[in-house]
Amino acid sequence: MIAPFDDTYYMKKALQEAEYAFEKGEVPVGAVIVIQDKIIARAHNLTEQLNDVTAHAEMQAITAAANFLGGKYLKECTLYVTLEPCQMCAGALYWSQISKIVYAATDVDRGCGAMGTTLHPKTKIVGGILEAEASALLKRFFAQRRNLN
Repeated sequence: MIAPFDDTYYMKKALQEAEYAFEKGEVPVGAVIVIQDKIIARAHNLTEQLNDVTAHAEMQAITAAANFLGGKYLKECTLYVTLEPCQMCAGALYWSQISKIVYAATDVDRGCGAMGTTLHPKTKIVGGILEAEASALLKRFFAQRRNLN
């Protein structure tokens, strides 16, 4: 039997999505949703491209996963995201009933933990997976933005 992939493997896939966002001039946040060791959704921030404040990586991934599964609930799914979800995304994740959220970098100002946002009681949350890599990408993005202005 082939061993299942681990959290680091899937977070690397989310980081690839974050790189795509970076290349498009979007805040570099990427996400993947997994069920039974299969990626069913890949997404990254598209707020600038779509001119839509709700087009966060998590929101895009939730929609793609729900479409793949043919239903609105993401039970038995895990979200891997490069930045701790914000209050808006955490609310959507609550309603999706996702089983697990794994994030890389903590958002000390706007993350769901800092905002006191409640997740679904059955949702497990794990932080800090490849945090250094995700944080470095975000810092590089914002440093580049400051230099352009």
